[in-house]
Amino acid sequence: MLLLIDHVTLYRYASPVRGVVQSHRLTPSICEGQQVLDWEVTVTGGLKGGGFRDGAGDWVQGWSVKGPVSEIAVHVRGRVQTADTAGVLRGHREIVAPECYLGETFATELTGGLPMLAKAAEGAEDRLAAAHALCRAVSEAVAYRPGATNAHTTAAEALDQGEGVCQDHAHVLCAVARANGIPARYVSGYLLADAEGAPHEAAHAWAELFVPGLGWVGFDPANECCPDDRYVRLGSGLDAREAAPIRGSARSSGPETLDVTVAVLATQQ
Repeated sequence: MLLLIDHVTLYRYASPVRGVVQSHRLTPSICEGQQVLDWEVTVTGGLKGGGFRDGAGDWVQGWSVKGPVSEIAVHVRGRVQTADTAGVLRGHREIVAPECYLGETFATELTGGLPMLAKAAEGAEDRLAAAHALCRAVSEAVAYRPGATNAHTTAAEALDQGEGVCQDHAHVLCAVARANGIPARYVSGYLLADAEGAPHEAAHAWAELFVPGLGWVGFDPANECCPDDRYVRLGSGLDAREAAPIRGSARSSGPETLDVTVAVLATQQ
C-alpha cells in the first residue's frame, strides 16, 4: 500500500521564547514492510543539527530555533510504500539486546490491577500464544476512549479507569508482558485509520514483544490486531516518553500549547 503522511505539530507560547532545542524521531524505520519514497521534515525558522542512529535502530535528528518566537510548526510530509509482514519486524538493524526491554519505567510500573491482568498469559503453550493472549486481555480491559487520559497517565491508572487511548494500550501491554518475562517496547508511528484519511488526534502507538524464533512482533491492542500495511513505524523505547516523535525544551518560563494533526492517506500513485 502507498501511504501519504501529513503530520503537523504546532507549538504556541504565551510569551516569546528565547530559543528552542528539539530531537526528532520522525524518520520511518529501515525495515522490511516499509520503503520510504520521499520524506521531508521542516521546522519554522529551524536550523537542522546533527543526527545519528541509536542502538535501537532509530534515526534521531537534532533541530534548534533561535528566538524570540511565539509559534513553531514542525511539518512532516512523505510517501511510504508498505507491505503486510504479519506484525513481524524484519530487516531492522539494532544492537540493543531484547533483555534491555524488561525494565520498568514510571509509566509502566507494575502496580494496581496490572499483576492480575498479567495472569492472562498463564497456560499459553509458547511465548507467541502468551503475547496474543495478553494483547486480547488489554483490549478487553481498556476501552478506546479519546480524551479519557492525558500524556502523563500511567498504565495502572488507565487500567483502573478502564479506558484510554493507544498510548495507554501500549503502556499496559508492555507492563503485563514484562511481568511475564517477555521483553516489550513502546512503538510510535502512523496508522491509516479510515479510507477517507480523516485527521487523527495524534500519531499512533502500539507495542512490540520479543518472540524467540521470530524476533520483535508488533501488537496493537487499540485495534485488536498486529500491525499490517496500514502502519508506518517510526521509533521505539521503553515507554511513550522514550519513543516520542518530538522531544525538546524551550527557553521560557511561560506556558505553551500544543496542537497536533495527522492525516494518513492511501494513494495509488
